[in-house]
Amino acid sequence: MATQSTDTQTREVRATAKFVRVSPRKARLVVDLIRGKSVEQAFEILQFCERAVAVDVEKVLRSAVANAENNHLMRAGDLIVKYAFVDEGPSLKRIRPRAKGSASRILKRTSHISVIVAPRKEA
Repeated sequence: MATQSTDTQTREVRATAKFVRVSPRKARLVVDLIRGKSVEQAFEILQFCERAVAVDVEKVLRSAVANAENNHLMRAGDLIVKYAFVDEGPSLKRIRPRAKGSASRILKRTSHISVIVAPRKEA
C-alpha cells in the first residue's frame, strides 16, 4: 500500500503506508528515532528497535529507497531520511459491554506512515 511521488527540483522521494493498525502516538516514537539519519543508520536502528511498529516503518523506508533507486536512479548509500512523519488515520469504533446494559466505546486507531528520502548533499 505504498505510494510514491517526487519533487523534481529537490529530488525527494516519498513512500507512504496508509491505514496501518497502530496508534499514531506509538508510531511517532519509532519514526522520531530515524528522522535525519542516513538510510544505513535508520535500518540499523529499526532492526534493533523492540517496538512492533518498527517492522512497518522499516517496510515504508525500504519502499522509499526502492523508489529512489528504481524510479530516480539514486544510490541507496547516498540517501538520508529527510522527513518521516505519522498522520492519524480513521479510527475503528467498537463497543464494549458494561454493567447495567450500558456500553463503552473503544477506538482502534490507525496511522498513515510517510517517509521522504533525499540525497545527502541536498539535505
